[in-house]
Amino acid sequence: MGERAARPLRADAERSVRAIIEAAEGVLSKDPGASMEQIAAAAGVARTTIHRRFASRQSLIDALAASAARQLARAVEDGRPDTAPPLVALHRITANVLEVKSAWAFALELPADPGSEAAAVHEDIGRTCISVLERARADGLVDEAADLLWLRRVYYALLGESLRGHPDDNGADPDTLASRVIDTLLHGAGPRT
Repeated sequence: MGERAARPLRADAERSVRAIIEAAEGVLSKDPGASMEQIAAAAGVARTTIHRRFASRQSLIDALAASAARQLARAVEDGRPDTAPPLVALHRITANVLEVKSAWAFALELPADPGSEAAAVHEDIGRTCISVLERARADGLVDEAADLLWLRRVYYALLGESLRGHPDDNGADPDTLASRVIDTLLHGAGPRT
């Protein structure tokens, strides 16, 4: 017998799945070893509801990773990477990503299994990032000789450092942090000429 096509979930089932995934992020970010029962309690659903929707703890974690990756992809697309001027796109994307990553920190730190939906989404995001950096180079914001793969790694590291936070950053909004990230990425710590 072939696999059945997945049927769309009813609205109430979709709400419970969303509640479970959001609860999983909150619970697992505090205690990565939390049980399905703890997640169910936080989601306000019966344990059997979780088991009906997710065959195993791993399938829940995979769904959590995919959901967070899709949120991140939406944040990148909302920055208009193909149409906004490169500097504007970099700033918008960075601020959006900082907001999403702070809300989905646990799920976005999970290593994406090769071949998974989350891995595919992260690969697409990586290609989009390179595309924006190519546009920035064409506009003279990035040196022509710059290694864009390295620059993307530096950008990701700056995002990560911004998310880990520092006491001096308390209360800094995503736009302020995005400005710092982009300024450091494009200018480093050297003197301005």
